[in-house]
Amino acid sequence: MMNDQNRISETNKWVLIGPVYPYKGGISHYTGLMYRALSKVHDTVMISYKMQYPRILFKKEQRDYDNDTFRVEDTQFLINTANPFNILATARRIVKLKPEKVIIQWWHPYFAPCYVLLAGRLKKAGIQVIYICHNVFPHERFPLDKQLTRMALKRGNKYILHAQGEVKELLSIRPDADYRVTVHPTYSAFNFENMDIRTARNKLGIPENEQMMLFFGFVREYKGLRHLINAEAILKDRYNKSTQTLIPKLYIVGDFDGNKDEYLELINKKGIADRVTVIDGYVPDKEVEKYFSAADLVVLPYESATQSGIVQIAYGFRKPVIVTNVGGLPEVVDNGVTGDIIEPFDDNALAGAIYRYFAEGRKEAYTQGIIEREHRFSWDRMAELLSEI
Repeated sequence: MMNDQNRISETNKWVLIGPVYPYKGGISHYTGLMYRALSKVHDTVMISYKMQYPRILFKKEQRDYDNDTFRVEDTQFLINTANPFNILATARRIVKLKPEKVIIQWWHPYFAPCYVLLAGRLKKAGIQVIYICHNVFPHERFPLDKQLTRMALKRGNKYILHAQGEVKELLSIRPDADYRVTVHPTYSAFNFENMDIRTARNKLGIPENEQMMLFFGFVREYKGLRHLINAEAILKDRYNKSTQTLIPKLYIVGDFDGNKDEYLELINKKGIADRVTVIDGYVPDKEVEKYFSAADLVVLPYESATQSGIVQIAYGFRKPVIVTNVGGLPEVVDNGVTGDIIEPFDDNALAGAIYRYFAEGRKEAYTQGIIEREHRFSWDRMAELLSEI
């Protein structure tokens, strides 16, 4: 399946570069959905990686073949990100195609040497290079990340950002950058069965009358899961005496990447083990639906962020959210309409927002707010923006 034998047709006018099925992760899903939107209005070729990360840097399995919903037919798996000869050969193949635009996904400085060579050659050939910046700098900073990012992004002509907060970061390394800011489109492609809440809860063994809130995705320190655990303890201590039914159970679903014990210790210390369900590990695409369909509320208590695909997955299932006022999260949540926005690091405020959501029955109104704003988050709108550029 993953080979580089197919030839790039000379009729294609645009090239899209990034991870795509069978590679795991939100950016892979993003790239696949972007291709679908672009290919409706442009001749577009999809180029992905023959080798994305060396195993010495990323020891977990990078691919998931179980679900091909995000497959892009005729994807060219060409790029070995650690082989300069391969990268230059790929650049020559793209130059021969003479595309109008080459669109590159950017999210980590690891790819800087690869894109310095690739984008540099394309730009030199007069081809417009557009970077989609999922985040300009990585969430977890390290020495030389700014220098590496500058080296790569200065090879671009134009930039798409998904948060206003990223503008300052981009301009710090490219003061003359020509950029556009637009919201992250919605991930609605996980709705494989269009299951209702009752069906989803039957699959998970969750009672229909239980209040359920969901924390989903890779567990990293900056995502603030500790604050949500603390908030659950506050809910139990402060409100449990008056009405048990308004205290939601917390479902933590995602890959802990080795730090699970720290969170389990905190859960036990807070005395809420009976109120928290932990499902550790990578969640295959086909399994995502049941968790979001079963949830009443999705919570993102992040300490820092650029933007988050989790909000867009939630919106794809028409699920309201509570987010913190960091990065681009407030830009995709209409406070009091599609969800609630609170300040980060404030466990009491988080507990209060969760309590009011359930106690005041906000779910129906917020769900309607999401429905009314669906076009704003559509992939067609993203394709229109790229066409305008």
